[in-house]
Amino acid sequence: MTVVGWVQITLYCAIVLASVKPLGWYMTRVFNGESTFLSPVLRPLETTMYRLAGVDPGREQHWTTYTIAMLLFNAAGFALLYAILRLQSALPFNPADQSAVSADLAFNTAISFTTNTNWQNYGGESTLSYLSQMIGLTTQNFVSAATGIVLAVAVIRGFARASMRTIGNFWADLTRCTLYVLLPICIVYALFLVAQGMPQTIGPYVEATTLEGAKQTIAVGPVASQVAIKMLGTNGGGFFNSNATHPFENPTALSNFVQMISIFAISAALTNVFGRMVGNERQGWTILAAMGVLFVAGVAVAYWAEAHGNDAFTALGLTGGNMEGKEVRFGIAASALFAVITTAASCGAVNAMHDSFTALGGMIPLINMQLGEIVGGGVGAGLYGMLLFVVITIFVAGLMVGRTPEYVGKKIEAREVKMAMLAILILPPMILGWTAVAAVMPSAVASTNNAGPHGFSEMLYAYSSQTGNNGSAFAGLSGNTLFYNTTGAIAMLVGRFWMIVPAMAIAGSLAEKKTVPASTGTFPTAGALFIGLLVGVVLIIGGLTFFPALALGPIVEHLAMGAGTLF
Repeated sequence: MTVVGWVQITLYCAIVLASVKPLGWYMTRVFNGESTFLSPVLRPLETTMYRLAGVDPGREQHWTTYTIAMLLFNAAGFALLYAILRLQSALPFNPADQSAVSADLAFNTAISFTTNTNWQNYGGESTLSYLSQMIGLTTQNFVSAATGIVLAVAVIRGFARASMRTIGNFWADLTRCTLYVLLPICIVYALFLVAQGMPQTIGPYVEATTLEGAKQTIAVGPVASQVAIKMLGTNGGGFFNSNATHPFENPTALSNFVQMISIFAISAALTNVFGRMVGNERQGWTILAAMGVLFVAGVAVAYWAEAHGNDAFTALGLTGGNMEGKEVRFGIAASALFAVITTAASCGAVNAMHDSFTALGGMIPLINMQLGEIVGGGVGAGLYGMLLFVVITIFVAGLMVGRTPEYVGKKIEAREVKMAMLAILILPPMILGWTAVAAVMPSAVASTNNAGPHGFSEMLYAYSSQTGNNGSAFAGLSGNTLFYNTTGAIAMLVGRFWMIVPAMAIAGSLAEKKTVPASTGTFPTAGALFIGLLVGVVLIIGGLTFFPALALGPIVEHLAMGAGTLF
């Protein structure tokens, strides 16, 4: 570890923190329907869209109606993307003459981008046309990100409102999020990326002659527009197979740093939106602090493990840390930081191959995903995921110290606790269950690149990533098979939507309750005590659930490395 490395990490954290209040203030105004500096330009367009769609933005919805509207919208998006992929060869903007995507791969990909997972069992430049990338994937990058954000806002309204049966209008929230938040930022962001050297063209692939005289095809395309939303919306799907390690997808150290900031920007700011809407910004800062504790701990371990390197190589005199699978232009610190950010934030973009990380360095991304993607988390999903743990923590605190289980003026009762536990317990069967099935299937094991505990980690990582709607991969698993495409798609669907329904039920239940004034029996939920308790609950639940699986993978691999056995 170096001073320069820690300076990069510290600067990153400082910039993200500095963006929380202004972005949180802006998004609060957007979702409250208040005027912003973009309103004179965008309000007429917004109104026109409502009129064409037959939507009354002032007509709010019950939580069940809101949820059904969201599910139907996403089902339509899945169907459209699946059709585009299957008909790709007959559609325009296909300069490389890409063939139609196979049925099982199209099914997996369509679900992947609809659920904001962006898991890719294919190479982008060798499989998809420009139209599939632009109309198919980029559109889903916007709407899946917007879906997560507006669901978080709906859950916030559940905590903020009293004696109400409605939590907003899905169509109005989705429109405002896309028009006022995602599109304006992405337009500026994409122009910055182009200035850094990222392609943005619909021209054909470029033919070049190498120094040896051989012909080489260099893939280009509308890259910057997709990268902007894939990072800001924590989608993560790469235009190119090697994702953010590719020089056309991440040209410079500056583009790398800005991409990392954009991954966390909205997720961090949503905690401030929560604080503002419930009328107590300290509550938002408390949630962000709990996320920050888990994040900094993860960065410290991952950076130490990668800087320490492989003991077997050190014994041979090869020092300087583990650079295998990393870009020299980014180095160990930026690669370890990126890995923790992308898995903490449910993004899935990678600027280094996680399969080449040390056992402990690769374990941290695994843990981030298995905790439920709540250390920042996906845009929106991270906040409502953490609020589920808040509900459990309040219940535990009430049992421990005899205080009334209340949070921001709302009594937390049996219904909310049951729904929170249901949402949290949905994830382990998908992660551990499918990993167990894959581990005993010879055909599934044959898709791994390594034997022993590292091969097990590849399978465990795949289902942790897909269930957690992250999308990153260890890069050692060949997942384009009928088994992995099908089971992975199921894991992504369950991880996204089966967790959402209980969260929305909690929002609806809380919105109907009256606000209870704080009393001497109310447990304080803004401060170091609650941060420690919340972090402890997250780690205990995660540890009890996933430690045995981690022991079979990265932990035993690390111990074996110390004994001189490598995989």
